[in-house]
Amino acid sequence: MAVRVLLLTQWFDPEPTFKGMIFARELVKQGLQVEVVTGFPNYPGGKIYPGYKVRLLQREVIDGVFVTRLPLYPSHGQSGLGRIFNYVSFAAASLFYGLFLAKRADVIYAYHPPLTVGFAASIIRFFRRIPVVYDVQDMWPDTLRATGMFSNERALKIVSKGCKWVYKSVDHIAVLSPGFKRLLIERDVPREKIEVIYNWCAEDTITDSDGSLPTGFPDSSTFRVLFAGNMGKAQALDSVLEAARILQAKNTAVTFVFLGGGVEVASLKKKAADYEIHNVVFLAAVPMSQVGNYLSSADALLVHLKKDPLFTITIPSKTQAYMAAGKPLLMAVDGDAADLVSQAQCGVTAQSEDPESMVMAVDSLIAAAPIDRKVMAENGRRYYRENLSLEKGVQAFASIFHQLALRKRR
Repeated sequence: MAVRVLLLTQWFDPEPTFKGMIFARELVKQGLQVEVVTGFPNYPGGKIYPGYKVRLLQREVIDGVFVTRLPLYPSHGQSGLGRIFNYVSFAAASLFYGLFLAKRADVIYAYHPPLTVGFAASIIRFFRRIPVVYDVQDMWPDTLRATGMFSNERALKIVSKGCKWVYKSVDHIAVLSPGFKRLLIERDVPREKIEVIYNWCAEDTITDSDGSLPTGFPDSSTFRVLFAGNMGKAQALDSVLEAARILQAKNTAVTFVFLGGGVEVASLKKKAADYEIHNVVFLAAVPMSQVGNYLSSADALLVHLKKDPLFTITIPSKTQAYMAAGKPLLMAVDGDAADLVSQAQCGVTAQSEDPESMVMAVDSLIAAAPIDRKVMAENGRRYYRENLSLEKGVQAFASIFHQLALRKRR
Protein backbone atom coordinates (compact mmCIF):
# COMPACT_ATOMS: atom_id res chain seq x y z
CA MET A 1 0.00 0.00 0.00
CA ALA A 2 1.48 3.33 -1.12
CA VAL A 3 2.36 5.87 1.55
CA ARG A 4 0.16 8.95 1.29
CA VAL A 5 1.92 12.28 1.92
CA LEU A 6 0.19 15.59 2.60
CA LEU A 7 2.75 18.15 1.42
CA LEU A 8 1.98 21.40 3.23
CA THR A 9 3.81 24.42 1.83
CA GLN A 10 2.91 28.06 1.36
CA TRP A 11 5.20 28.30 -1.70
CA PHE A 12 4.66 26.15 -4.78
CA ASP A 13 4.95 26.32 -8.56
CA PRO A 14 4.69 28.56 -10.49
CA GLU A 15 6.35 30.43 -7.60
CA PRO A 16 10.14 29.98 -7.29
CA THR A 17 10.73 27.39 -4.56
CA PHE A 18 13.18 24.60 -3.64
CA LYS A 19 10.57 22.02 -2.69
CA GLY A 20 7.95 22.55 -5.37
CA MET A 21 6.69 20.46 -8.27
CA ILE A 22 10.09 18.88 -8.91
CA PHE A 23 10.06 17.52 -5.34
CA ALA A 24 6.44 16.35 -5.46
CA ARG A 25 6.86 14.73 -8.87
CA GLU A 26 9.97 12.83 -7.73
CA LEU A 27 8.10 11.55 -4.66
CA VAL A 28 5.38 10.20 -6.96
CA LYS A 29 8.08 8.66 -9.16
CA GLN A 30 9.40 6.86 -6.09
CA GLY A 31 5.99 5.32 -5.40
CA LEU A 32 4.34 7.71 -2.92
CA GLN A 33 0.91 9.32 -3.25
CA VAL A 34 1.14 13.09 -2.87
CA GLU A 35 -1.38 15.84 -2.23
CA VAL A 36 0.09 19.34 -2.15
CA VAL A 37 -1.75 21.89 -0.03
CA THR A 38 -0.63 25.39 -0.93
CA GLY A 39 -1.84 28.93 -1.59
CA PHE A 40 -2.55 30.90 -4.73
CA PRO A 41 0.77 31.98 -6.25
CA ASN A 42 1.81 35.54 -5.35
CA TYR A 43 5.50 35.34 -4.35
CA PRO A 44 7.74 37.33 -4.71
CA GLY A 45 5.72 40.26 -6.09
CA GLY A 46 2.78 40.03 -3.68
CA LYS A 47 0.27 39.95 -6.53
CA ILE A 48 -1.72 36.92 -7.65
CA TYR A 49 -0.18 35.44 -10.80
CA PRO A 50 -2.01 35.83 -14.14
CA GLY A 51 -4.39 32.93 -14.77
CA TYR A 52 -5.19 32.52 -11.07
CA LYS A 53 -7.93 34.02 -8.94
CA VAL A 54 -8.27 33.62 -5.18
CA ARG A 55 -11.20 31.34 -4.35
CA LEU A 56 -12.17 29.10 -1.47
CA LEU A 57 -10.71 26.00 -3.10
CA GLN A 58 -9.04 25.06 -6.37
CA ARG A 59 -7.90 21.56 -7.28
CA GLU A 60 -5.47 20.54 -10.01
CA VAL A 61 -3.73 17.33 -11.03
CA ILE A 62 -0.27 17.92 -12.49
CA ASP A 63 1.93 14.98 -13.52
CA GLY A 64 0.17 12.68 -11.05
CA VAL A 65 0.41 15.21 -8.21
CA PHE A 66 -2.84 16.41 -6.61
CA VAL A 67 -2.58 20.15 -5.90
CA THR A 68 -5.09 21.89 -3.64
CA ARG A 69 -4.89 25.69 -3.52
CA LEU A 70 -6.36 27.59 -0.58
CA PRO A 71 -7.12 31.31 -0.10
CA LEU A 72 -4.58 33.68 1.43
CA TYR A 73 -3.90 37.39 1.70
CA PRO A 74 -1.32 38.17 -1.01
CA SER A 75 1.51 40.37 0.27
CA HIS A 76 5.29 40.39 0.00
CA GLY A 77 6.21 44.05 0.31
CA GLN A 78 8.15 45.88 3.01
CA SER A 79 5.12 45.94 5.29
CA GLY A 80 5.64 43.62 8.24
CA LEU A 81 1.90 43.68 8.93
CA GLY A 82 1.17 42.64 5.34
CA ARG A 83 3.50 39.67 5.63
CA ILE A 84 1.93 38.61 8.91
CA PHE A 85 -1.53 38.66 7.28
CA ASN A 86 -0.09 36.66 4.38
CA TYR A 87 1.36 33.99 6.69
CA VAL A 88 -1.60 33.81 9.08
CA SER A 89 -4.24 33.67 6.35
CA PHE A 90 -2.64 30.65 4.68
CA ALA A 91 -2.05 28.93 8.02
CA ALA A 92 -5.72 29.38 8.98
CA ALA A 93 -6.94 28.08 5.63
CA SER A 94 -4.61 25.07 5.66
CA LEU A 95 -5.50 24.26 9.28
CA PHE A 96 -9.23 24.20 8.47
CA TYR A 97 -8.61 22.13 5.34
CA GLY A 98 -6.29 19.71 7.12
CA LEU A 99 -8.70 19.16 10.00
CA PHE A 100 -11.98 18.86 8.12
CA LEU A 101 -11.52 18.37 4.36
CA ALA A 102 -8.23 16.61 3.56
CA LYS A 103 -8.18 12.87 2.98
CA ARG A 104 -6.37 11.09 5.78
CA ALA A 105 -2.64 10.98 5.08
CA ASP A 106 0.06 8.71 6.47
CA VAL A 107 2.55 11.58 6.86
CA ILE A 108 2.46 15.37 6.75
CA TYR A 109 5.47 17.15 5.25
CA ALA A 110 5.58 20.82 6.35
CA TYR A 111 7.91 23.39 4.78
CA HIS A 112 9.38 26.18 6.91
CA PRO A 113 9.33 29.18 6.47
CA PRO A 114 6.98 30.55 7.55
CA LEU A 115 6.60 29.29 11.11
CA THR A 116 2.83 29.50 10.83
CA VAL A 117 2.86 26.44 8.56
CA GLY A 118 4.54 24.55 11.40
CA PHE A 119 1.75 25.65 13.77
CA ALA A 120 -0.92 24.40 11.35
CA ALA A 121 0.84 21.06 10.79
CA SER A 122 1.34 20.50 14.54
CA ILE A 123 -2.32 21.16 15.35
CA ILE A 124 -3.48 18.84 12.55
CA ARG A 125 -1.07 16.22 13.92
CA PHE A 126 -2.58 16.53 17.39
CA PHE A 127 -6.20 16.07 16.33
CA ARG A 128 -5.75 13.59 13.45
CA ARG A 129 -2.75 11.66 14.81
CA ILE A 130 -0.70 12.08 11.62
CA PRO A 131 3.11 12.25 12.04
CA VAL A 132 4.83 15.41 10.79
CA VAL A 133 8.18 15.87 9.04
CA TYR A 134 9.26 19.51 9.41
CA ASP A 135 11.68 20.82 6.76
CA VAL A 136 13.60 23.77 8.26
CA GLN A 137 15.02 25.93 5.46
CA ASP A 138 15.47 29.11 7.53
CA MET A 139 16.59 29.26 11.13
CA TRP A 140 14.05 31.52 12.82
CA PRO A 141 14.35 33.86 14.68
CA ASP A 142 18.03 34.10 13.67
CA THR A 143 17.25 34.81 10.01
CA LEU A 144 14.64 37.43 10.88
CA ARG A 145 17.18 39.25 13.02
CA ALA A 146 20.08 38.93 10.54
CA THR A 147 18.06 40.15 7.56
CA GLY A 148 16.35 42.95 9.47
CA MET A 149 12.85 41.61 8.73
CA PHE A 150 12.06 41.96 12.44
CA SER A 151 14.07 43.99 14.96
CA ASN A 152 11.66 44.02 17.90
CA GLU A 153 13.27 41.80 20.54
CA ARG A 154 9.95 40.99 22.19
CA ALA A 155 8.54 39.79 18.87
CA LEU A 156 11.69 37.75 18.21
CA LYS A 157 11.37 36.06 21.62
CA ILE A 158 7.78 35.12 20.80
CA VAL A 159 8.94 33.64 17.48
CA SER A 160 11.69 31.71 19.32
CA LYS A 161 9.16 30.20 21.73
CA GLY A 162 6.90 29.32 18.80
CA CYS A 163 9.76 27.53 17.07
CA LYS A 164 10.58 25.52 20.20
CA TRP A 165 6.93 24.46 20.50
CA VAL A 166 6.82 23.28 16.87
CA TYR A 167 10.16 21.45 17.17
CA LYS A 168 8.81 19.63 20.23
CA SER A 169 5.49 18.82 18.54
CA VAL A 170 6.69 17.35 15.23
CA ASP A 171 8.05 13.83 14.78
CA HIS A 172 11.09 14.49 12.58
CA ILE A 173 13.05 17.55 11.45
CA ALA A 174 15.04 17.88 8.22
CA VAL A 175 17.71 20.59 8.01
CA LEU A 176 19.88 21.77 5.13
CA SER A 177 23.29 21.80 6.84
CA PRO A 178 25.25 20.24 9.72
CA GLY A 179 25.35 23.66 11.38
CA PHE A 180 21.55 23.84 11.51
CA LYS A 181 21.57 20.45 13.25
CA ARG A 182 24.18 21.57 15.78
CA LEU A 183 22.18 24.70 16.59
CA LEU A 184 18.94 22.76 17.10
CA ILE A 185 20.73 20.31 19.39
CA GLU A 186 22.01 23.31 21.40
CA ARG A 187 18.36 24.37 21.65
CA ASP A 188 17.45 21.03 23.25
CA VAL A 189 16.01 19.31 20.18
CA PRO A 190 16.88 15.58 20.44
CA ARG A 191 19.73 14.62 18.11
CA GLU A 192 17.91 11.52 16.83
CA LYS A 193 14.98 13.66 15.71
CA ILE A 194 17.10 15.65 13.21
CA GLU A 195 18.47 14.63 9.83
CA VAL A 196 20.65 16.66 7.44
CA ILE A 197 19.24 16.52 3.91
CA TYR A 198 21.06 18.90 1.58
CA ASN A 199 19.11 20.97 -0.92
CA TRP A 200 19.39 20.20 -4.60
CA CYS A 201 19.14 22.51 -7.61
CA ALA A 202 17.11 22.80 -10.82
CA GLU A 203 19.35 20.23 -12.46
CA ASP A 204 18.00 20.29 -16.02
CA THR A 205 18.15 24.09 -16.21
CA ILE A 206 21.55 24.50 -14.58
CA THR A 207 23.28 21.99 -16.85
CA ASP A 208 21.49 23.09 -20.04
CA SER A 209 23.82 25.12 -22.29
CA ASP A 210 24.15 25.49 -26.05
CA GLY A 211 27.80 26.54 -25.70
CA SER A 212 27.31 30.07 -26.99
CA LEU A 213 28.77 33.13 -25.25
CA PRO A 214 25.92 35.21 -23.74
CA THR A 215 25.54 38.81 -24.87
CA GLY A 216 27.78 41.12 -22.84
CA PHE A 217 29.78 38.27 -21.30
CA PRO A 218 33.59 38.73 -21.41
CA ASP A 219 35.55 36.50 -23.78
CA SER A 220 38.26 34.02 -22.79
CA SER A 221 41.07 36.59 -22.95
CA THR A 222 40.39 37.23 -19.25
CA PHE A 223 39.71 34.91 -16.30
CA ARG A 224 35.98 35.26 -15.63
CA VAL A 225 34.59 34.95 -12.09
CA LEU A 226 30.79 34.88 -12.11
CA PHE A 227 28.45 35.78 -9.25
CA ALA A 228 24.88 34.86 -10.20
CA GLY A 229 21.83 35.71 -8.11
CA ASN A 230 20.40 38.30 -5.77
CA MET A 231 22.59 41.27 -4.86
CA GLY A 232 21.37 42.49 -1.50
CA LYS A 233 22.72 43.44 1.92
CA ALA A 234 23.38 39.82 2.88
CA GLN A 235 25.68 39.27 -0.11
CA ALA A 236 28.00 42.12 0.97
CA LEU A 237 29.41 42.47 -2.55
CA ASP A 238 31.29 45.70 -1.74
CA SER A 239 34.10 43.39 -0.60
CA VAL A 240 34.14 41.72 -4.00
CA LEU A 241 34.44 45.10 -5.71
CA GLU A 242 37.40 45.92 -3.46
CA ALA A 243 39.05 42.62 -4.43
CA ALA A 244 38.47 43.51 -8.10
CA ARG A 245 40.09 46.91 -7.53
CA ILE A 246 43.17 45.30 -5.96
CA LEU A 247 43.48 42.79 -8.81
CA GLN A 248 43.09 45.58 -11.35
CA ALA A 249 45.97 47.48 -9.71
CA LYS A 250 48.08 44.31 -10.02
CA ASN A 251 47.21 44.08 -13.74
CA THR A 252 45.71 40.62 -13.21
CA ALA A 253 43.71 39.50 -16.23
CA VAL A 254 40.46 38.81 -14.38
CA THR A 255 36.90 40.07 -14.75
CA PHE A 256 34.13 39.76 -12.18
CA VAL A 257 30.69 39.27 -13.73
CA PHE A 258 27.64 40.10 -11.62
CA LEU A 259 24.49 38.51 -13.03
CA GLY A 260 21.11 39.32 -11.47
CA GLY A 261 19.20 42.03 -9.66
CA GLY A 262 18.65 43.26 -6.13
CA VAL A 263 18.52 46.32 -3.91
CA GLU A 264 22.31 46.83 -3.99
CA VAL A 265 22.84 46.80 -7.76
CA ALA A 266 22.67 50.57 -8.22
CA SER A 267 25.02 51.18 -5.28
CA LEU A 268 27.53 48.62 -6.57
CA LYS A 269 27.50 50.15 -10.06
CA LYS A 270 28.06 53.61 -8.60
CA LYS A 271 30.97 52.42 -6.48
CA ALA A 272 32.57 50.70 -9.48
CA ALA A 273 32.28 53.93 -11.45
CA ASP A 274 33.46 56.19 -8.61
CA TYR A 275 36.57 54.09 -7.98
CA GLU A 276 37.16 53.46 -11.69
CA ILE A 277 36.98 49.70 -11.30
CA HIS A 278 36.91 48.52 -14.90
CA ASN A 279 37.28 44.77 -14.44
CA VAL A 280 33.66 44.26 -13.42
CA VAL A 281 30.61 43.67 -15.60
CA PHE A 282 26.97 43.92 -14.50
CA LEU A 283 24.40 41.88 -16.41
CA ALA A 284 20.65 41.95 -15.84
CA ALA A 285 18.83 38.93 -14.44
CA VAL A 286 17.81 36.33 -17.01
CA PRO A 287 15.19 33.53 -16.93
CA MET A 288 16.32 30.30 -15.31
CA SER A 289 16.17 28.62 -18.72
CA GLN A 290 19.14 30.79 -19.79
CA VAL A 291 21.30 30.57 -16.66
CA GLY A 292 23.12 27.44 -17.83
CA ASN A 293 24.80 29.35 -20.66
CA TYR A 294 26.19 31.93 -18.23
CA LEU A 295 27.49 29.34 -15.78
CA SER A 296 29.18 27.34 -18.53
CA SER A 297 30.86 30.49 -19.91
CA ALA A 298 32.59 31.34 -16.62
CA ASP A 299 35.98 30.10 -15.46
CA ALA A 300 35.00 30.10 -11.77
CA LEU A 301 31.76 30.66 -9.84
CA LEU A 302 31.63 32.88 -6.76
CA VAL A 303 29.57 32.49 -3.58
CA HIS A 304 29.77 35.35 -1.08
CA LEU A 305 27.84 36.31 2.05
CA LYS A 306 28.55 38.83 4.78
CA LYS A 307 30.33 37.73 7.95
CA ASP A 308 27.54 36.68 10.29
CA PRO A 309 27.17 33.76 12.74
CA LEU A 310 23.99 32.67 10.96
CA PHE A 311 25.74 32.30 7.62
CA THR A 312 28.45 30.04 9.05
CA ILE A 313 25.76 27.35 9.37
CA THR A 314 24.12 28.15 6.04
CA ILE A 315 24.85 26.58 2.67
CA PRO A 316 23.67 29.08 0.03
CA SER A 317 21.50 27.41 -2.59
CA LYS A 318 23.75 28.55 -5.42
CA THR A 319 26.46 26.22 -4.05
CA GLN A 320 24.63 23.14 -5.29
CA ALA A 321 23.85 24.79 -8.62
CA TYR A 322 27.48 25.75 -9.15
CA MET A 323 28.67 22.23 -8.33
CA ALA A 324 26.15 20.68 -10.71
CA ALA A 325 27.26 23.10 -13.44
CA GLY A 326 30.77 21.65 -13.29
CA LYS A 327 32.92 24.73 -12.67
CA PRO A 328 35.48 25.49 -9.93
CA LEU A 329 33.96 27.32 -6.97
CA LEU A 330 35.32 30.34 -5.17
CA MET A 331 33.58 29.99 -1.82
CA ALA A 332 33.77 33.15 0.29
CA VAL A 333 31.38 32.04 3.02
CA ASP A 334 32.77 30.92 6.37
CA GLY A 335 31.70 27.67 8.02
CA ASP A 336 29.64 24.81 6.60
CA ALA A 337 29.67 26.06 3.00
CA ALA A 338 33.47 26.32 2.96
CA ASP A 339 33.72 22.89 4.59
CA LEU A 340 31.54 21.42 1.83
CA VAL A 341 33.78 22.82 -0.93
CA SER A 342 36.89 21.55 0.85
CA GLN A 343 35.34 18.12 1.36
CA ALA A 344 34.32 17.89 -2.29
CA GLN A 345 37.68 19.32 -3.45
CA CYS A 346 35.79 21.38 -6.02
CA GLY A 347 37.34 24.83 -5.61
CA VAL A 348 39.07 27.28 -3.30
CA THR A 349 37.86 29.13 -0.22
CA ALA A 350 38.25 32.70 1.02
CA GLN A 351 37.15 34.53 4.16
CA SER A 352 33.84 36.41 4.10
CA GLU A 353 34.19 40.17 3.58
CA ASP A 354 37.97 39.88 3.25
CA PRO A 355 39.17 41.34 -0.10
CA GLU A 356 42.79 40.27 0.41
CA SER A 357 41.73 36.70 1.08
CA MET A 358 39.61 36.77 -2.06
CA VAL A 359 42.51 38.12 -4.11
CA MET A 360 44.68 35.23 -2.93
CA ALA A 361 41.94 32.76 -3.87
CA VAL A 362 41.56 34.24 -7.36
CA ASP A 363 45.33 34.24 -7.85
CA SER A 364 45.48 30.56 -6.89
CA LEU A 365 42.73 29.67 -9.36
CA ILE A 366 44.46 31.56 -12.18
CA ALA A 367 47.82 29.98 -11.33
CA ALA A 368 46.37 26.46 -11.30
CA ALA A 369 46.98 24.33 -14.37
CA PRO A 370 43.92 23.93 -16.64
CA ILE A 371 43.85 20.21 -15.82
CA ASP A 372 43.70 21.03 -12.09
CA ARG A 373 40.74 23.35 -12.60
CA LYS A 374 39.08 20.64 -14.68
CA VAL A 375 39.57 18.16 -11.84
CA MET A 376 37.92 20.64 -9.42
CA ALA A 377 34.99 20.98 -11.81
CA GLU A 378 34.57 17.22 -12.18
CA ASN A 379 34.89 16.73 -8.42
CA GLY A 380 32.04 19.17 -7.85
CA ARG A 381 29.81 17.55 -10.43
CA ARG A 382 30.48 14.06 -9.04
CA TYR A 383 30.00 15.12 -5.40
CA TYR A 384 26.72 16.77 -6.30
CA ARG A 385 25.49 13.69 -8.14
CA GLU A 386 26.45 11.30 -5.32
CA ASN A 387 25.40 13.39 -2.31
CA LEU A 388 23.28 16.44 -3.15
CA SER A 389 21.14 15.54 -6.16
CA LEU A 390 17.35 15.56 -6.36
CA GLU A 391 17.31 11.76 -6.50
CA LYS A 392 19.45 11.39 -3.35
CA GLY A 393 17.51 14.03 -1.42
CA VAL A 394 14.09 12.61 -2.26
CA GLN A 395 15.28 9.10 -1.39
CA ALA A 396 16.21 10.40 2.08
CA PHE A 397 12.78 12.03 2.55
CA ALA A 398 10.97 8.97 1.20
CA SER A 399 12.83 6.76 3.68
CA ILE A 400 11.68 8.95 6.59
CA PHE A 401 8.08 8.98 5.27
CA HIS A 402 8.04 5.17 5.01
CA GLN A 403 9.44 4.73 8.53
CA LEU A 404 6.89 7.09 10.08
CA ALA A 405 4.00 5.59 8.10
CA LEU A 406 4.99 2.07 9.15
CA ARG A 407 5.19 3.15 12.79
CA LYS A 408 1.79 4.83 12.55
CA ARG A 409 0.11 1.78 10.98
CA ARG A 410 1.35 -0.41 13.81
